Amino acid sequence: MDSHSRLVGWLKVALPLTALALLSTLFLVARKIDPEAALPYAEVDVAERIREPRMTAPTYAGVTEDGATLTITAAEARPDTGNGASAAQVNGQLVTPDGKRTALSAGAMRSDGTAKQVLLQSGVQIATATGYEVKTDGLTVALDRTNASSTGPVEGFGPAGKLAADSFQMTQAADTPGQYLLVFNGHVRLIYVPGQTP
Repeated sequence: MDSHSRLVGWLKVALPLTALALLSTLFLVARKIDPEAALPYAEVDVAERIREPRMTAPTYAGVTEDGATLTITAAEARPDTGNGASAAQVNGQLVTPDGKRTALSAGAMRSDGTAKQVLLQSGVQIATATGYEVKTDGLTVALDRTNASSTGPVEGFGPAGKLAADSFQMTQAADTPGQYLLVFNGHVRLIYVPGQTP
């Protein structure tokens, strides 16, 4: 028998024995598993979630009766008593059928399922496709139709300059379907800025 055949025959015996020795060493050297050691790494407090249920990064998307799309996202939402919920760090977008977008943001939101509307609160900011950027303390947004109304005074900027008003409303024109109006009510004050197009 030549040396090559002897080497192959020896390896057929040596290699399986070496593999078996390595596996045995792994089992002998491996540390004992402590089931309780994994608990400190859990990031979710199950007991707290049971006491205070919540959803992380919820999203609402719907279409109004007039064909506008409304999308609302939040960092966190919690159910309220009854048929409502509250949310924090809210962002929204309303896109009317003519393609114009209105961006909404607020620190908090409360929803009322029976009234089919949400109330944005805590630093509400509105930016329209027509160049208006206003802020207010509260904004009621309908879920079934294109309608958003401030709960108090608004201030901000428009194409003509700085403006302020007792209230603000964005709605569909009653006599012209497909047209949308941005209405400032009450004591409206406009500071014209030269160079801007009114």
